[in-house]
Amino acid sequence: MSNETKPPGGGQPALVVLVHGLWMSGFELRVLKHRLEAGGQLRAVAFSYPSLSGSMNDHVRGLLDFAREQDVPELHFVGHSLGGLVILRALQLTDDLPPGRAVLLGTPSQGSRAAQGVARIVPFGKALLGAAVNAECVEFEPREWRGHRDVGVVAGSMGLGLGRLFADLNADHDGTVLVEETRLPGAKDHIVLSTSHTGMLFSAEVAEQSAWFLRSGEFKR
Repeated sequence: MSNETKPPGGGQPALVVLVHGLWMSGFELRVLKHRLEAGGQLRAVAFSYPSLSGSMNDHVRGLLDFAREQDVPELHFVGHSLGGLVILRALQLTDDLPPGRAVLLGTPSQGSRAAQGVARIVPFGKALLGAAVNAECVEFEPREWRGHRDVGVVAGSMGLGLGRLFADLNADHDGTVLVEETRLPGAKDHIVLSTSHTGMLFSAEVAEQSAWFLRSGEFKR
């Protein structure tokens, strides 16, 4: 894979599939989409899935079907929170997609203390989280990335969010996910930015760093 991706001589921009997180629909990705597209090298589309009602296998099949419908030479992925786990699962299952990279935004690759707290404390907490979060964040096994595609991870350190109500987040966190929960052995790069979990979707710095990684395979420092 080349160190930097560019539209060849006026060719079409590389496509980025955006995948939202829990309790979202994809509508929330508009600002991120606009910022990723601003430089003219990337075009972004949102993949929407029922984060509460479906299983992780359902979400993965939907994402793969959506990705295979895109007739492009270069295909990237950016996933927020649970969306990053959907991307990882999908990319673990296949190598038949066009080449590209992936960025995970606040994705709890090593489980989620906040989700575990909701499941334990809140009445019907597991139902509020949905099957995918229960399987991937409450009852989970440590993850590492062994795929061929470069993966970059963005974590947040601005501890503003409801996660603090349900768990003792006693280290750097974004209000929902601990920085240590975002670490993914085998990922190409990891960066911590001053942003909250939801704020990642609206952060100019997060968008800039995501675009930089998709183009070059590393974050800008």
